[in-house]
Amino acid sequence: MPTQSHPFPVGLEIHEISRSLRRTFDAKARGFGFTQEQWRALWHLSRNEGISQTKLADILEMQPISVGRLIDRLETAGLVERRPHPTDRRAVKLYLTATAQPQLAQLRVRAAELNDSALRGLSASEQESLLGLLQRVRQNIETSEDADPTEDAVRAARVS
Repeated sequence: MPTQSHPFPVGLEIHEISRSLRRTFDAKARGFGFTQEQWRALWHLSRNEGISQTKLADILEMQPISVGRLIDRLETAGLVERRPHPTDRRAVKLYLTATAQPQLAQLRVRAAELNDSALRGLSASEQESLLGLLQRVRQNIETSEDADPTEDAVRAARVS
């Protein structure tokens, strides 16, 4: 039941919060020399090492060819390495290098600072409630009749 003039106020607010967080974090990441695509790829690789380029493209919601070029740049920068798949000669697995770890640590510090800033003025109990409510909203959407069942693996990878 819409409570404002917008037919989907919850979705709009979540979208706007996400956009604000992403823009603010982008500015911080640019200070370290990373584009949005680069920091997102590194972030997801840190949580899914050994993933294929195709699966990373799904998570990032990018075309595989674009992810290939992105990985080329990260590999040239010494942040990512491609390793052969143990059973499929055509496939490669993606891993972070030791060089990427300190840079990711700095990005995580900036992310924590942004999180603290976003939650400023909320008590610990309110923060816990907010997170729990948002998780329930996401679960409701993912289990609704309108959910796309082909997205399950992508959603799981984003959350982990």
